[in-house]
Amino acid sequence: MGWKIVEDRPTPPEVYNWRLYSAALLIAWGAITFGYDGAFMGTTIARSSFKAYFGTDQLNSKDYATVSSNITSCFQAAAFFGAMLSWGIMETWGRKITLQSTTVLFIIGAILQTCPPKNLDYIYAGRSLCGFAVGGITGTVPAYISELSVPSIRGRLTGLFEIAYQLGSLVGFWVNYGVSQHINLSSDVTWRLPMGIQLIPAVILLVGTLFLRESPLFFMKKDQDDKAIKVLTYLRKLPEDHPYIQEEMSLYKERILHERAVVSGKPGLLGYLKGAGKEVILPGIRNRMALAFIMFALQNFSGANAINYYSPTLFASLGIKDTALYTGIYGLVKAIGSIIFFLFFIDHWGRRQPWMVSSVACSLCLIYVGAYVKIGHPADQTVISNSTKQGGTAATTLVMFYSVFWSFGANGLPWIITAEIYPLGIRGLCGAYAAMCQWLWQFVITKTTPDIFLAMGWGTWIFFAACLMLSAIWAFFFLPETKGLRLDEMDAIFGFAGHDSDEEMGTHSMDIHARKVGHPTHKDHKDVEEEHEEIQ
Repeated sequence: MGWKIVEDRPTPPEVYNWRLYSAALLIAWGAITFGYDGAFMGTTIARSSFKAYFGTDQLNSKDYATVSSNITSCFQAAAFFGAMLSWGIMETWGRKITLQSTTVLFIIGAILQTCPPKNLDYIYAGRSLCGFAVGGITGTVPAYISELSVPSIRGRLTGLFEIAYQLGSLVGFWVNYGVSQHINLSSDVTWRLPMGIQLIPAVILLVGTLFLRESPLFFMKKDQDDKAIKVLTYLRKLPEDHPYIQEEMSLYKERILHERAVVSGKPGLLGYLKGAGKEVILPGIRNRMALAFIMFALQNFSGANAINYYSPTLFASLGIKDTALYTGIYGLVKAIGSIIFFLFFIDHWGRRQPWMVSSVACSLCLIYVGAYVKIGHPADQTVISNSTKQGGTAATTLVMFYSVFWSFGANGLPWIITAEIYPLGIRGLCGAYAAMCQWLWQFVITKTTPDIFLAMGWGTWIFFAACLMLSAIWAFFFLPETKGLRLDEMDAIFGFAGHDSDEEMGTHSMDIHARKVGHPTHKDHKDVEEEHEEIQ
């Protein structure tokens, strides 16, 4: 438990070093950009100063709900296409260039949102540019981290992506609270400042990418093995001729063989896409594609993203007046829960059981909240009775418990699972596909939530509770445990019988990013050093 590392091959302790952790942390920093967006945007566009500046205060409730959902959902719609194109950019110019170019695009979009004339079209344009950039970031970051990572801590390092998202969300919630407490609410600063703060993490990320190394896998795909070895020796703090480096190079070569087998002689990205298209419809592969699609659907229909974007409306339905404070507390609890889970438990507890426990617990929390809103009608009362106030305290507490349970469930698990279930030959492409699924479903939920709330009222909470219960039932029957499985074991649980390309390569499919690799005991490390001396 905790920081203990469980391995099944001798791994030199040098590989667990600050270079690897700092590189993963810097790459994951990109997730702060869209974590912040989800937390600040709903409150910011609901401010009276924003409404007055753009004239949305003149709209009726239905028209305003439409404009509100358009502003939030154009971000997700653009992110879908950014994720779609990210894979092609990564494979052509590299992971580092992709991250840098999308960050520049994000900065341009953030400037448009911060300094627009009195025309909502500029907000839509800025949101769309930021969304497209964030789609590219989400399609790049998990794959980039995974390719640099040591397999035994893959879950922990990839989990930094989710931690960064939660930290961005936390900052967004508390920025809104600070604005509400310390700035004149009629001033344009109340919405310009939160918009402008987006630039801070983006600029830090852009500067930080200057110090990143390109993925060794990308260099090897371009037949630049010498550059790949330089990156590996730097990140692992081991000499070029060390057995661990040599083995890792051979594992990268194996993955490239798998990808070239998918191409089947067809040149370029288009040839690869044609080959991958045939691959993903094979039995044992298509169910993995469906798994990702369903996981992200269930993630988004759990209510968490709706609470993030529309927290003022949802907390107001509980009778809470200081919605900015409570959304800040909600974000703090969720961030702490996520950090604890992804740093200490993700590589030990697994995937399937946390998903089920989280979904059931979250569902029970929201059932009570919905029942309270239905019976107590707290938002409609000017003077709230003592019993209603006590019920509201319980409901608010359960929303916070919801955030704790959510932090170790479908919150970040879809990203982890989709990073490990796919065959080597299509893993990079499937990473972009997973990001597309996320943004597709997040677009659906952010676009429809205002209408759902207007139509269902208290029933919105029950609706999300029912989706969560469905998620738990689905996981019980259809979600396999994938923690620490090798690729051949993964193929077995998904029913993939293989194809001719496996025989042609004449290799046993071992996955560099889905292996159990061992805790470096002193004896193991000594054996490695002795083997190294014999080779020399």
